[in-house]
Amino acid sequence: MRHKKKRRGSRRPGVSPGSLIYVGEERLDPAGIDVIRYDPETISEHPGVTARAAAGLRAVSSVTWINVRGVHDASVMEELGQAFGLHPLLLEDVVHTDQRPKLEAYDDHLFLVTKMIRLSDSSQDIEAEQLSLVLGDGYVISFQETSGDVFDPVRHRVRNSRVRIRSLGADYLLYALVDAVVDHYFLVLDRLADRSERLEADVFAGPAGRSLEEIQRLKHDLIFLRRSVWPLREALSTLLREEASLVDGRNLVFFRDVYDHTIHVLDTVEALRDTTSGLLDIYLSAASNRLNEVMKLLTIIATIFIPLTFIAGVYGMNFEHMPELHWPWAYPAVLGGMALVALGMLAFFRRRGWL
Repeated sequence: MRHKKKRRGSRRPGVSPGSLIYVGEERLDPAGIDVIRYDPETISEHPGVTARAAAGLRAVSSVTWINVRGVHDASVMEELGQAFGLHPLLLEDVVHTDQRPKLEAYDDHLFLVTKMIRLSDSSQDIEAEQLSLVLGDGYVISFQETSGDVFDPVRHRVRNSRVRIRSLGADYLLYALVDAVVDHYFLVLDRLADRSERLEADVFAGPAGRSLEEIQRLKHDLIFLRRSVWPLREALSTLLREEASLVDGRNLVFFRDVYDHTIHVLDTVEALRDTTSGLLDIYLSAASNRLNEVMKLLTIIATIFIPLTFIAGVYGMNFEHMPELHWPWAYPAVLGGMALVALGMLAFFRRRGWL
């Protein structure tokens, strides 16, 4: 998981509900708004427009997709809220980028919060940001924390007049965006599964401190992914159960499909979590066995030297009447006896299977 940067803002106790206090990673780049308006016959794209201009591009007979890049600018959020009649509590949840994925229904729009997770181009880490989606009458507003997203396949389909998305409503666009997010969960899971396989090979090759650190990172990533997908599944279940008026009944089958995909993601996450827990147990068992082997060797060495130490201690005593001390071959005889004792003990240990 990507390391978090310095956070700006925090939840302040006692502030008025709906206050637009940005809570998220510190950002210096300006917020931007891109608009795509389309119908079965025509399409127009308007990058880098203002909130007021985005509202003016709405048309009754077309679907309008307003993509907001950056939610840290309170003035842009306020202007969008006024232009589209968004509830202040909705905007507050947009700028508080630590929200739990959820679905909320307002008078004339639906609000869905999820986590957009992508693979890092330069490392094996995964990057996550909050994605807020608003479905209104003929329009969808997507709020991203940063520029760059997983929606290029959706844009390609919108630009192709022969694809189904051009002939369906804004609710289908909402489905397409959520489906793109969930599809990238599978890409992340593939990367995590590869990491799990490599870790399994490393652990069986021999326990190392680096392997333990990688296991802990993998476990942390899986927990984060589960926390992102589980509430999204509940939100989609609520949408299917309540059948919101802004969602055409003919398009519910597509939301059921993405709901099934979230279940598949969760099942895969649970399987990887079990595998990771097993890897941790294997690592600890291997480390324990390795320590036992070391202790076994040290114990054998110490056991062999116990009688040798006894013999050396006996002949190290300063008694005057010790006949062996005056024998010319006493020294080599004692050393030979000590060697025979050591070899005899080694043979005994080998016969018992201790070596």
